[in-house]
Amino acid sequence: MSDTNLLSRRGFLGGTAAVTGSLVVGFPVPAAQPAAEVPAVPEINAWVVVQPDERVIVRVARSEMGQGSLTGLAQLVAEELDCDWSKVSTEYPTPGQNLARNRVWGSFSTGGSRGIRDSHEYVRKGGATARAMLVQAAAEQWKVPAGECRTAAGVITHGPSGRRTTYGAVAPAAARLKPPADVALKDPKAWTIAGKPLPRLDTHEKLTGAQVYGMDLRLPGMLNAAIRACPVFGGKLKSFDAAAIAKRPGVKKVVRVGDNAVAVVADTWWRAKTALDALPIEWDEGPHAQASSSAFAATLKAGLDASDAVVGHSAGDAKAALAAAARRIEAVYSYPHQNHATMETMNATARWTPERCEVWTPTQNGEAALAAAAEASGLKPAQCEVYKLHLGGGFGRRGAVHDWVRQAVAIAKELPGTPVKLIWSREEDMVQGRYHPVTMCKLSAGLDAQGRLTALHMRISGQSILAGIFPQNIKDGKDPVVFQGLNAPGPEASLGYTVPNLLVDHAMRNPHVPPGFWRGVNLNQNTLYLECFLDEVAHATKQDPLALRRSLMAEHPKHLAVLEAVARKVGWDQPAPAGVFRGLAQTMGFGSYVAACAEVSVAADGTLKIHRIVAATDCGHAVNPQQIEAQVEGSFAYGLSAALWGECTVDKGRIVQTNFDSYPVMRMDTMPKVETIVMPSGGFWGGVGEPTIAVAAPAVLNAIFAATGKRVRDLPLRHHSLKRA
Repeated sequence: MSDTNLLSRRGFLGGTAAVTGSLVVGFPVPAAQPAAEVPAVPEINAWVVVQPDERVIVRVARSEMGQGSLTGLAQLVAEELDCDWSKVSTEYPTPGQNLARNRVWGSFSTGGSRGIRDSHEYVRKGGATARAMLVQAAAEQWKVPAGECRTAAGVITHGPSGRRTTYGAVAPAAARLKPPADVALKDPKAWTIAGKPLPRLDTHEKLTGAQVYGMDLRLPGMLNAAIRACPVFGGKLKSFDAAAIAKRPGVKKVVRVGDNAVAVVADTWWRAKTALDALPIEWDEGPHAQASSSAFAATLKAGLDASDAVVGHSAGDAKAALAAAARRIEAVYSYPHQNHATMETMNATARWTPERCEVWTPTQNGEAALAAAAEASGLKPAQCEVYKLHLGGGFGRRGAVHDWVRQAVAIAKELPGTPVKLIWSREEDMVQGRYHPVTMCKLSAGLDAQGRLTALHMRISGQSILAGIFPQNIKDGKDPVVFQGLNAPGPEASLGYTVPNLLVDHAMRNPHVPPGFWRGVNLNQNTLYLECFLDEVAHATKQDPLALRRSLMAEHPKHLAVLEAVARKVGWDQPAPAGVFRGLAQTMGFGSYVAACAEVSVAADGTLKIHRIVAATDCGHAVNPQQIEAQVEGSFAYGLSAALWGECTVDKGRIVQTNFDSYPVMRMDTMPKVETIVMPSGGFWGGVGEPTIAVAAPAVLNAIFAATGKRVRDLPLRHHSLKRA
C-alpha cells in the first residue's frame, strides 16, 4: 500500500484524454470483446446508474483487494443518494473511460489507506447530485417545487399531495437534466447507511466461488505464459536454448522479454511452467552478483554515525542537550527486507494487435497499469484499455510498479490477436518483488538529573522507497516517506510526543534490492524503533511505560486518547493474569491515530504465545465499523507475520526465500484474539488499512521484555531465543 498517484506519468496520461474514443460504460465483469462493443448503460451521472427495476449501480474507481473499499465507497454514495441499500451493486469504470471523460472518476490509485479518505467528498457529491437530479425530474413531472419533495429508500414523495414515484421510474428523465452546480452533503450524525456495520457487497460471490480474480480469467483462444527473470537484480538474460523444449507438449513459443527475462507460451500454464523449468538459460548476473545481506548491514551500520544525513524533524538543539545530559541511553534497532507475499501472485492477461492493446489484471492503480500497457505496446493510451479485476492481495505490490503488465504485453505482441495470460510462479513472485525497505536506527536519549527525557536523536540509516520508484520526488536529498510517524504536528504521520530537544534524520543508503511501498510502509519500523526505545527509557528510569508516555503527550490529545482507551480496556492498572505480560505501543499514520496493548506469555523453553491484542483506532469518520474491525484484525495478522517470521535475505545477489516454507505467515492456530475499539472523533478522514500494522510488533516486543527481560531489537523474532536464562 502505497500512495501511487502516477506521479511520474500524470502529464503523459492527461495529455491523451482529449483524443480518446467514445464512452461506453456498464460492465460488471470485463468483457472479452473490445469496449466499444459493450452495450451502453444509461446513467444519472458518472457515479450512479439507476435501472428500471430499481437496481442501483455505483461505480467505484478504487480497487478492491480485501479491504472493503467497494462496500465503503458504495455506502457513501448510497447515503447521499437515499436509495435502497438492498438494491445496490458496484462496478469498476475503466481507466480508458476515465481519460475519455477528463478523469471524471478522479484517481484510480488504491494505496496509502486513501481509498475512502481521499475520495469521500467527490463520491458523496456524486450521490447527492444524482439524488437532486432524480428529485428534480419527479418535480417537473408533477409540476411542483423540488423543495416540496423528500426521498427515502429510492422513493420520492411529494409532501403536500402525497404523490410517490420511484428512482427507476424517473431515471431516464433525470439523466437528461443538467447537474446542479452545488449540492449540500449530509452531516455524518444523520447517516443511516454510511457509518453502519453493513455486510460487504462482495461476500456472496467470494463464498460461492463466483468472484473472478485475475488467475481465474478465461478468454476464448487464450494461451498461457510462465516467465523467469534474472534472479540477480540488475542482471540480464545472456542466452537460452529454445530448441531444447520446442517439441514438449503444448509449447507454442519461447519469447525473450526485455533484456532480463524469458517466457514460455503454451496451451496450459503448467505446461508452460514445466517447459520453462527445463529450458537451458544462461544469465549475465551483472555487478551485484556477490551482494549480500551482511554487506548491506555493514553499510547501514556505517550510516548511523555518518555526516551526510538530512533532517526530517527537529526542535531545540538535540546534540547539545545530549552532550549536556546527566544520563544518556542508546540503542540500535534494525528492520529487514520483507516481501508482500500476496496469496495471488502477479498476473495479467493481454491481447495485442497493431491497432489496440487490452489488459485484464488485478491492479491497485488502473491508470498506472494503463500507462504501463501503453508504454509496452507501442500504442497511444487511447488505443489501450485495462479491465480491473479484484485483487487476491495487494499490500502495495500492485500499485506503483507494473512490471508484470509490461511483461504480459510484451509476450502478447509476439502472438498478435491472441489473448495470453501470464502468471508468475510463487518462486518468481518471491524473488522478483519490490521489498519493504531495509533500515537501521540509532536512538539516543538524554535525561536530566530527575530522569526526565530532555533530548532525543533518532538517526535512521537505510533505504529510500522514493529513490527507487519516484526519484524525481527526492528534494534536496530528502525522502519524506522515510519519516512517517515522526513528523512535526499535523494531519499526517505526526510524532505523538513532545521532547524539548529533538532530531530525526536520515542517512540514505540504497542496496541493489528494489524497494516498494509495503503495507504500512515506513510507519512500521519507525513505530517499532520509537515505541520500543521509549520502553527502554521507562525501564532504565524505573517508570511505568504508560506513565512515561502520558508525561510526553499533553500536547497530543488524540494520540493520548487511543492509548488511554486500550489501557482502560485491557486493565493496565490491574494485574495481568498469572504468567501473562503486557506491552503498549501507539502511533499516528495514514491520517489515523492508533494504539495497541499486547498480552503474551513465554514458557520456560522460550515458546511465545500471544494471547490477546486490544487495539484502538480513531479514523475521524467511521464509514463501516465492521470493516474497520476486520481491517484491524487483518493488519495484526500481517504485522505479526512480519514480526515473527518475515525476512528476505540476500546471498550472491539474489533473494534466498523462495516460498512459504522459508517465508512463513501467520496461521489460525497462532493468531491471537483481537479486540478492536473504534472511536471516531469526527472532523477528519483517516485510513484504516495500514496504521495498526505499525503497532503490532512493538506492542508484542514490549510485552516480551516484560515477560523475559530480553530486549529484541531486530526482526524477525524467529532468530531470537526467548528461553529464560
